[in-house]
Amino acid sequence: MIKKLGIITALILSCLACGKTGDYVPNVSVNFQMALANPALNTLHNPGGAVIINGYGVSGLIIFRRSGGGYAAYDRCSPYLPQNKSAIMLDNPSLTCTDPASGAKWLLEDGSPVKAPAVKSLKEYSVNISNFEIFVSN
Repeated sequence: MIKKLGIITALILSCLACGKTGDYVPNVSVNFQMALANPALNTLHNPGGAVIINGYGVSGLIIFRRSGGGYAAYDRCSPYLPQNKSAIMLDNPSLTCTDPASGAKWLLEDGSPVKAPAVKSLKEYSVNISNFEIFVSN
């Protein structure tokens, strides 16, 4: 009886350990900083403005100026099938972004999904402003 219980426990644990590893945007180190006066960030001077920054995160960054005046930074890697590392694109106006591979769409104000097949929010990074510079990190 104890032997059967041990085998059943081992089977249950092995099944639980076989979860999908590609369901989430991978964790990578992000350490971006730039002066807010840099012309590349001009669209961030107004609420609803967004910019794409390549070379950081998994597939780049999207930095967005929230309506309340704060900033949000997201990884461009689509959380829908993140193992594909599909880079999401800004829509016009830049209040939403879209995964060109799947058509999934997210709201940039909070990163929430707004169009299927998206069900997970965008991966968000910390944003700090100091001495007229923007810092994005995790």
